[in-house]
Amino acid sequence: MDPNHRPETMERITTKAQADAFIAEQIKALKDQIGDNKVLLALSGGVDSSVVAALLIRAIGKNLTCVHVNHGLLRKGEPEQVIKVFREQLGANLIYVDAVDRFLNRLAGVSDPEQKRKIIGDEFIKVFAEEARKLDGIKFLGQGTIYPDILESKGIKSHHNVGGLPEDLNFELVEPVKLLFKDEVRVVGAALGLPESMVQRQPFPGPGLGVRCVGAITRDRLEAVRESDAILREEFAKAGLAGKVWQYFTIVPDFRSTGITDGKRTYDWPVVIRAINTKDAIAATVEELPWDLMKKLTQRITTEVKGVNRVLMDLTPKPSATIEWE
Repeated sequence: MDPNHRPETMERITTKAQADAFIAEQIKALKDQIGDNKVLLALSGGVDSSVVAALLIRAIGKNLTCVHVNHGLLRKGEPEQVIKVFREQLGANLIYVDAVDRFLNRLAGVSDPEQKRKIIGDEFIKVFAEEARKLDGIKFLGQGTIYPDILESKGIKSHHNVGGLPEDLNFELVEPVKLLFKDEVRVVGAALGLPESMVQRQPFPGPGLGVRCVGAITRDRLEAVRESDAILREEFAKAGLAGKVWQYFTIVPDFRSTGITDGKRTYDWPVVIRAINTKDAIAATVEELPWDLMKKLTQRITTEVKGVNRVLMDLTPKPSATIEWE
């Protein structure tokens, strides 16, 4: 049987009982595969890598080393959540790498979206490889590959997982959730005791906020994306929309317009709100937001986010637009 092919007889994991059975099965399989050897995992804080980390912690404990690279393009509070959940609550052997300056310095002045993605992916590999070389006895590389990744790209999950490592880091792969769909990974994550905010984390692009700070990334505009995104997520949660809208985020494009703040003329950025629903990400519709919510978002963003004087709404479905702006 092809180990990368999901058997037709495999039931969908939809209940805690099914998730518990899967967890027990995977812990045994991981122990059999890994033995007393050590595993290295790039832990982004996303659903897939977090579930793999939690499974490996149960299976091999301190023989797992997690590396969390903060490239400065994560959402507000995400690095802190990774440290709290995995180091403090689950007792993981976690290495935290503050690489913010390193990434943002390389990205300075780069406006082409594909070049930005390439730089982010390339720098991530370099940082992760440097940390890997500091460790002894690593034999396996844990990855959060899920079944759609295999179907779409033959198992290589760019940006999220560490494909393309240098030849001297020739690890064997450990991919315990590679036959699961995203909704099943979430059920398993909940059964493992991961917090709902992590398990239900909405889809997030590999280059992070780098593709929502449209054009050449500057630190002040990147911070405007991060702060406006935090406000949007907070207000969506209050309005009961957090679990009902597939993806919602803010974009800060690289242009300015005139405005008035405290009686003085300003020349600041707009924040664009995007909220969409989709079943397969191939096509997407725009969520119709309540007008009171839109007014609240506009008031908060224009008063709380530095350098912003307008709030806009992206009303374009996919097609003709893509989900992200870059």
